[in-house]
Amino acid sequence: MNTALDKLRQLFSKYPEYPVIVGYSGGADSQVLLDLVCQIVEEQQASVRDLLVCHIHHGLSVNADNWQQFAEQECQRRGVALNVVKVSLALDSGESIEALAREARYQALTAASEKPALILTGHHIDDQLETMLLALKRGSGVKGLGAMASESDLAQHKLCRPLLSVSRIDIESYASNHNLAWVTDESNADNRYDRNFLRNEVIPSLTARWPAFSQAAARSAELCQQNQQLVDELAAQDLASFGYEAGLAIEKLAKLSEARFNNLIRYFLSAKLTMPRGEAIQMPSQAQLQQLYQQLNVAEDKVPEVKLGNVWARRYKGQLFFTSSFADVSEFTDEIRVVDLASNAQTVELPDGLGKLVVTKLQVPDTVNNATKENGKPTSLVIAIPDSVNKLVIQFNHHNPKILPDYRAHSRSMKKVLQELNITPWQRKRMPFVFANSEAGELELVTIPGYFICQPFLPKAEGKKAVYLALEWQARA
Repeated sequence: MNTALDKLRQLFSKYPEYPVIVGYSGGADSQVLLDLVCQIVEEQQASVRDLLVCHIHHGLSVNADNWQQFAEQECQRRGVALNVVKVSLALDSGESIEALAREARYQALTAASEKPALILTGHHIDDQLETMLLALKRGSGVKGLGAMASESDLAQHKLCRPLLSVSRIDIESYASNHNLAWVTDESNADNRYDRNFLRNEVIPSLTARWPAFSQAAARSAELCQQNQQLVDELAAQDLASFGYEAGLAIEKLAKLSEARFNNLIRYFLSAKLTMPRGEAIQMPSQAQLQQLYQQLNVAEDKVPEVKLGNVWARRYKGQLFFTSSFADVSEFTDEIRVVDLASNAQTVELPDGLGKLVVTKLQVPDTVNNATKENGKPTSLVIAIPDSVNKLVIQFNHHNPKILPDYRAHSRSMKKVLQELNITPWQRKRMPFVFANSEAGELELVTIPGYFICQPFLPKAEGKKAVYLALEWQARA
């Protein structure tokens, strides 16, 4: 274990201000890791307050409560803080239990500290081989075949695996020699799980024939990581040449070779794109990337959409944009009765994560439009409606009426107005239109929050008697 101890000393020295979080299941690998960490803490006289043990309670085993109790007893014996996180897995999501449990663990470790921390896990060289073989089974490229890095970023934290060069046999031997107890997950014997099948059936045969197979595979994984670093650097240079703001220029993308194009898109999705609801980005398949590359040459007036994992690539005005999946909200409709605004604000919850509209009745405003702006667009505004109007209607579709926005001198069709505002076709389907009942009994557009108010509904010091309303679109996705 001298190599692992040296690695831990380096990490403690490299990140002296970082609190240390140990991912702890109670198994042999995490038990040995905790023992080594406590040795370094004692050796360096580091504050125990800076050490946190994080135990994830998945609730999948009948022994889960016993494992938690074991973790509590071990941490109490060692005098270190323990954080038990109980997670609930969406077993009906279609994802494998292994993937769900892994994602839940990393989410819990990430949330264990708001400030940057040094997160340690007990992954070892046999885990590395299993991960590499699973990537090979999936047909992964160099990134997948690189398996697990000994040190990487996890949100604001540093994720480190100091046992990555140590074998499972050596870990269990160390635990036995130092009288360390540990728990055993009974599901490890269930070969229905791919990782267990490799661990129990495949890898023993490989190492029986080639005893140094795990070490050789670990070197290959490290070489794949180095190759991935090179292609990431190339992709970063390519992306910098685009001057990326909202989309990627189709003309420049079409000049790249297909291999370079695929590399750039994968890099962009993994390193630069943030999903609006915080979900993890799934990498696209080779077939999806090939379809996207072919779509670069379609006619300019087309607006193709290609699914890439759980992301959509959408083309508009010579640019390639990336968005999350959108639900169809065209049938949504809701109403606000003006009479109900006499004393309370009314809130309309919008569908598919689009936030909410909050409407409040006002006295006559002092300003024509005291709008709160975000990125130059009004998100909180004041409208004036005739007192004959008894309700507002909120929906996401329209019949292309002629409208007169506050910034225009002449009326124009809704479709043309949205085009001149350079709003992408998919955004046009996800903005709430606020209508009022006209005197003729028809719906008349009042405003598109975040963009404009129609001139007949602007607050004015003179004119017909009106009801003044403050309208705010909150938490737009």
